[in-house]
Amino acid sequence: MKKKKKKAQLPFRINLLFFIVFLMFAGLILQLGVVQILNGEEFQKEIDRTVKDTTKVPVPRGKMYDSSHQVIVDNKPLYSITYTPPKGTQAEDRLELAEKLAKYISMESDKVTERNKKEYWYLKNKKKADKRLKKKEAAKLDNAEQYNTILDRISEDEISGFSEQELEVIAIKAELDKAYSLTPQIIKNEDVTAEEYATVSEHLAELPGINATTDWNREYPYDDTMRSLLGSITSQEQGILADKEQYYLTRGYSRNDRVGKSGLEEYYEDVLRGRKEQIQYTTTKSGDVVDSKTVVEGQRGKDLVLTMDMDFQEKVDKIVRDELKTAVQKYPYDNRYLKDALAVVINPKTGEILAVSGQTRDGNQYKDATIKTLYDAHRPGSVVKGATVLAGLDSGVISPGQTFVDRPIKIKGTPQKGSYQSLGAVNDITALKLSSNVYMFYIALKMGGENRYPFPQNGKAAFDPAAWQEMRNYFQQFGLGVGTGIDFPFESVGYEGPTKSAAGLLMDQAIGQYDTYTTMQLAQYVSTIANDGYRVRPHFLKEIREPSRSDKQLGSVYRSEKTKVLNQIQMDQAYIDRVQEGFRQAFQERNGTVFSYGSSRDYKPAGKSGTAQNAIYKDGKQIAETENLSLVGYAPYDDPEIAFAVMVPNVGLGNGYRVNYEIGFKIMDAYFEAKKDSDKDDTDTASEDG
Repeated sequence: MKKKKKKAQLPFRINLLFFIVFLMFAGLILQLGVVQILNGEEFQKEIDRTVKDTTKVPVPRGKMYDSSHQVIVDNKPLYSITYTPPKGTQAEDRLELAEKLAKYISMESDKVTERNKKEYWYLKNKKKADKRLKKKEAAKLDNAEQYNTILDRISEDEISGFSEQELEVIAIKAELDKAYSLTPQIIKNEDVTAEEYATVSEHLAELPGINATTDWNREYPYDDTMRSLLGSITSQEQGILADKEQYYLTRGYSRNDRVGKSGLEEYYEDVLRGRKEQIQYTTTKSGDVVDSKTVVEGQRGKDLVLTMDMDFQEKVDKIVRDELKTAVQKYPYDNRYLKDALAVVINPKTGEILAVSGQTRDGNQYKDATIKTLYDAHRPGSVVKGATVLAGLDSGVISPGQTFVDRPIKIKGTPQKGSYQSLGAVNDITALKLSSNVYMFYIALKMGGENRYPFPQNGKAAFDPAAWQEMRNYFQQFGLGVGTGIDFPFESVGYEGPTKSAAGLLMDQAIGQYDTYTTMQLAQYVSTIANDGYRVRPHFLKEIREPSRSDKQLGSVYRSEKTKVLNQIQMDQAYIDRVQEGFRQAFQERNGTVFSYGSSRDYKPAGKSGTAQNAIYKDGKQIAETENLSLVGYAPYDDPEIAFAVMVPNVGLGNGYRVNYEIGFKIMDAYFEAKKDSDKDDTDTASEDG
């Protein structure tokens, strides 16, 4: 009997394993289907997301404050409509966006150009326009040349009938066209109404790249006070300065950034500009933005605290302006060339500028011209005689107390030269007190190698041209004829007359009738004498502050400006003492040139006055003879805390009104009156606390 064969059976565990594998494959196939069918487009974008770009968003500039922390330059907040275009945006896209945006904002069309109109017409009539350029002709031109040729062939009639609504669209598109890829461009930030701002905000989803945000414009609470000194910034339309384009671009600027273009705005650009907010955009290869994030938080610019107190500054401006008006009235028949009055007030020990004023007139209108204290140089007259005496003492051509008789000198072939009157015997101190020209002439003659005294009338003077450089070297130690080092983008160093082998011209230089200097240079010069021969750098900046989150208080101090000594006069202190005494006597001793003004002041002033002949020429022909009136000084003479220089050029002749004296002493009066009031307030406060 045959045995039955047993059926082969797979173990249960193997069957279970196969079943699990089947389920896993089924799940994998299902997941693949979900990835490819449901999420395929999204995951494809993830695959294509390979480009990351960072754009920098401008922030408000730092503010400027005076020394008592009153705001001088502020940022006025504005509603703003901006456009940040994605990569690859075409002209057609911008036109479509402009048409949508025109529904929500109004736009002035007065700046729409002929080219703007032609570009709009072209986009609206592209097929028609393209036919105006034949294929053979197009083959010889690149794309830009083809486009410009087509625009040239659009007639004036075709662009003359646009409606006001179309012109608004054209104006908006013109602003959109200025935008750089992924860089915010202001479309409108002037006169944006609250309604426009709200409406645009509500429709951002249909306005790709458009944003409703806030912007700022510079605001000046003190109106025109020191405006020419504070400077200005470019508009976004102007952008960075063309002549410094590479400089700005290598420092992280965008082409449409507003930058300081003059004055303190320009000089302290790196401080005022702030730290831009940096946004990183992730885009597809086609340029579509799929993600953005802020990688660097923005911070507005640091604040400047200046050395001037605006209350005192406004008083000085008023003094200078009022006295200029008075001088014009005093010279009604000879005031054609009297245009300016300039003054600088400085702390001689620290170089802090306490006030600086330039007033100019245009007909009967008077306005700020403070910048002229740095830019305009004039013959200063006798105010430089302190430097001349020190040059004579240090070079050894005169000795302390040496006397000369003040009477006219006549060199052969030149007009007679003398003082305003014969002054008799004068020494180095009384020569300054009485303003002797002749004493300075002998210093110049001796420096040139002419040692005869008294000089023979109508004689021929020996002269070594090297004396020119020797005298100028002495003057330059005081800042006359060289830069003052001031924190400003530009300053004139004055005009240096041609060096000639003529003793008479060096004699003119010795009394301030040859080279020219700015009012700022004269202020540094007298400060150096007041400061025992230490020439310090004048400066407008007191300190830099971190930006504050509150408008009620300043941020922490980032940097304080320190006193910088540029040089010390290389001569015996006893010589400087003698010049200081001569300046004191000029203001305080009977017969001193400024005695009638200085003797009555209890703050013990010292200084020197000056008058320089100044002919006016036109086309090489002299058309008028005028005078420059100047005054330099400091107080108190034994412990100076204020020094000043005044220059009023091209004053009419012969009236006798000392506008330079009036300005100088009224400035000192205002300073010491304010100081008394401040000291009284401090005393009253201390009494109350006690």
